[in-house]
Amino acid sequence: MSRPRKPDNVKLISSLFSPDKGIIEKVISQLSEIYGPADWISPEIFFDRTRYYAKEMGWPLHRRFVSFEDLISPETLVEVKLRTNEIENEYLSQGNRLINIDPGCISAERLILATGKNYIHRVYLNKGIYADLTFIFKRGSFRPLEWTYRDYSDPETIEYFNELRKNYMKKLREIRRID
Repeated sequence: MSRPRKPDNVKLISSLFSPDKGIIEKVISQLSEIYGPADWISPEIFFDRTRYYAKEMGWPLHRRFVSFEDLISPETLVEVKLRTNEIENEYLSQGNRLINIDPGCISAERLILATGKNYIHRVYLNKGIYADLTFIFKRGSFRPLEWTYRDYSDPETIEYFNELRKNYMKKLREIRRID
């Protein structure tokens, strides 16, 4: 019989993209006020793997990934996604978003993104939010899955998340020594 136990806290991350680099910077500051200091912000990345968002948001789109120093309980990912949706709504122009914010979390085993869209590989969490299994950690690296977004499957992006996982694992070891 399995015995339920509390999971480890996870590392909060987010992808932000917008046609306006200034909005990305403002939103990273907003997120840092809510979730604690950012401990890593990616270099600017040209978001060019899809034109899916161009009609709504404009073109070109700029992206940054961000991670936060403070670990969170995994079940709070639902509330994080609902809050980032509210922030997106603060940056509307004629009903269109000027920023897309996709929060997620890194654990030892996986990277999960939060989404409001159901699909075959997504598991319902609560309040209209689903967990999108984006990467699994296997043989020393995150591995994309058949449904992983192409931009996340980029080797450079995977390396970013591998580094964030290393930092997360180091922090977990420190927490366990203290406890």
